[in-house]
Amino acid sequence: MLRQSSRSRAVLTGAAVLTLAASLAACGGSDGGKGSGSSADGTPAATATGSPLSGGTTGTPSAEQPTPANGKVLMPTGQAANLTKVRDTGAGPIMMTKVTGPKSGVTGQVWVWLPPEYNDPKFAKTGFPVLTLYAGGQSNGYNTWTDNQLPIQEVDEQLAKQGKAHPFIMIMPVQNFNSDEKNALDCSDIPGQPKMATWMAEDIPAWVRANFRTLKGRDSWGVMGASTGGFCSAKMALQYPDVYKAAVPIDGYFIPDSGLWKGHDAEKAANNPNLLITQGKADVKMYVTAGGANGYEKDVVKSWVAKAVAPVTIQYYEQPGGKHLTSDFKKMIPDTLEWLTANLAGPASE
Repeated sequence: MLRQSSRSRAVLTGAAVLTLAASLAACGGSDGGKGSGSSADGTPAATATGSPLSGGTTGTPSAEQPTPANGKVLMPTGQAANLTKVRDTGAGPIMMTKVTGPKSGVTGQVWVWLPPEYNDPKFAKTGFPVLTLYAGGQSNGYNTWTDNQLPIQEVDEQLAKQGKAHPFIMIMPVQNFNSDEKNALDCSDIPGQPKMATWMAEDIPAWVRANFRTLKGRDSWGVMGASTGGFCSAKMALQYPDVYKAAVPIDGYFIPDSGLWKGHDAEKAANNPNLLITQGKADVKMYVTAGGANGYEKDVVKSWVAKAVAPVTIQYYEQPGGKHLTSDFKKMIPDTLEWLTANLAGPASE
């Protein structure tokens, strides 16, 4: 796991967008790699498919062709959600509501961004892919993907216009109901605590399908997060592969560390991505990153990637000079959106 100080909300220190140079190569199995690349120190690029990691990469990600959605649109079935605008972006408003989960009993804040295409009459019968975004830090009453430090909505709109990214519905839930990082909910159903995993992976997707035009199946559903959100995105994809096809943990850690697990070792193990990655049960694709400037972080991420057992497939990316900062997470946005687009089914109509 990362040190507690690494998990707090990072401060924006820069705005440049990183340009990625070479291509990833496949290692230990084929995932449709487009070429070869090398890390900053000259080691070969790597993709983990249940095989040991052989090095970092400074390349753009490769992808398999996503399974077609077959034009099977899920039209909204529920009563329209009561959404309140919380912020305008250059790509349209971010809305917020509270979602009460019938399975979990949890009520929490959820932010929503709809791409401009969603409300265009030309797309009235079109279903859209869904990207769930988890925040860094405690995420009690906020989600870092909703503020201007991580302008993923504007970047997605620009890339969609260029044909480089899907116009995603973006769903951004809270992850905790207190600010005590030592007693975080770990995106899990910790005994005696709010059932956050059930709320996040069952109730929220059901709410999204009831309220927005989506697509049948899991092939258009992805999850991404940075730092603490990296832990959550890895964990949710491995635990719920029937819900999510692809995940992007950015600079994450992979061992649950909440004090609330005390006395519940078996349940903690069942929610431990460090163990889940070795079980060979989740047919999901992951693009896993680490900051190149942080030796400890690189060791945490690379050792986890090396444990991957098929059918999980992982592409590892090491951001040159990257630190555990929101400003460096921001630089990853274009690359991660393009990877998700290559690995998830896009908008479709009947």
